[in-house]
Amino acid sequence: MTAKPPILNIADAVLLPRPPQFAPKGAAAERYDARMAAIGQQLGARRLGYNITAIPPGKRAFPLHSHRENEEMFLVLAGSGEIRIGEGRHAIKTGDIIACVHGGPETAHQIINTGTEELRFLAVSTKISPEICDYPRTGSFAVLAQYPDAAAPAVYMFKGKKENSDDYWEGE
Repeated sequence: MTAKPPILNIADAVLLPRPPQFAPKGAAAERYDARMAAIGQQLGARRLGYNITAIPPGKRAFPLHSHRENEEMFLVLAGSGEIRIGEGRHAIKTGDIIACVHGGPETAHQIINTGTEELRFLAVSTKISPEICDYPRTGSFAVLAQYPDAAAPAVYMFKGKKENSDDYWEGE
């Protein structure tokens, strides 16, 4: 028997809503919405993450953020909008390729659908773990560590603010 090749046509990618634990709540639900197809996982990718993301008009997929470790690349498949990178805002449209390098607030990025139709893009990123993301608008950060190849696969995620951190020695 021949193994299934690691090939998926974009037309066959199934876009799903976010799981309930990652769905925007309260006022955030008015600004954020997206459906995603986790195609990297489906195809068995190990060192790159990739997905197709669809954002309805007037929405954003994620808050403005920067990555301390990972780089991302976006290829706009359909629609138009804008990308924020640092302090700048840039129009984007079908066919545009966007590089988002790792760094501090100057590399913070966010894709916004300012058009009248769904904005779809292919997102490709490195998968360096652990990763730290900074959210300059709120002063928050998130730490994500994924260990899929361990004997007991695990994902750790924490989002907070530096001033809310426990003392290193607390409870020891």
